Amino acid sequence: MKPEFSFYDSLIEKTLSFVKVDLERDAELLHKWQQQSYVVPFWKLDMPFTEYKTHLEHFLADKHQTLYLGLIDGVPMSYWEAYWVRGDVVEDCYDPHPKDQGIHLLIGEEAFLGQGYAMPLLRAMVHFQFLSKGTEKVIAEPDIMNEKMIHVFEKCRFEKVKPIKLPDKTGMLMFCHRETFERRWSDVFKAAAT
Repeated sequence: MKPEFSFYDSLIEKTLSFVKVDLERDAELLHKWQQQSYVVPFWKLDMPFTEYKTHLEHFLADKHQTLYLGLIDGVPMSYWEAYWVRGDVVEDCYDPHPKDQGIHLLIGEEAFLGQGYAMPLLRAMVHFQFLSKGTEKVIAEPDIMNEKMIHVFEKCRFEKVKPIKLPDKTGMLMFCHRETFERRWSDVFKAAAT
C-alpha cells in the first residue's frame, strides 16, 4: 500500500499515513468497521456485505471525493472521506469557495479508540488537504449529537458555524481556515520536514 501522504508526528511519536481505498482489498475491512456499535449511530451503514460493497463502489466512482484508509505505523485503523464541497450536499448550506474541501472520518479499530489518535490524524489530513493549491478552508459537519467528534475538530482549530439540516442528520457546520490552522500547527509540520 503506497501512501498518498505520510507524516511522522513527533508529538505522538507515530507515523501517520493515508492510502487510497481499493474496493477489492478494503471492502471487507471497511464493512467490519461499519458494524461497530460506536460507528453505526453516526454512519448508518450496518448492512449486509454485498450491499455495503455496492455502496462503496458508488462512493469510489464519485469524482468529488477521495476515500482513504488512515494508518498508524503502517496499521490500517481509520476511514476518511476527503471531498470537494462543490458537488456535495453541503454546498447549499453556506456560500462555498470553489476550492473548499471537507472531511468525514471514523476510527474503525476499537483498540485505537480513546488513545488520543483522532486529533493527530485529523491534523495530518487537514494539512494534507491544505497542500492543495487554492484551498483556504476545510469544513466538517459532524452529527450534532456527536459531542466527542465536535470536540476533536475544535482541538484541531475548527470553529462551529451553525447547525445544518442534511439528508441523513443534523450536522454542526465547522470551518478550519488555513491561516488559523497554520498559525497553530506550523511548528509540528516544520519539525517533520527537517
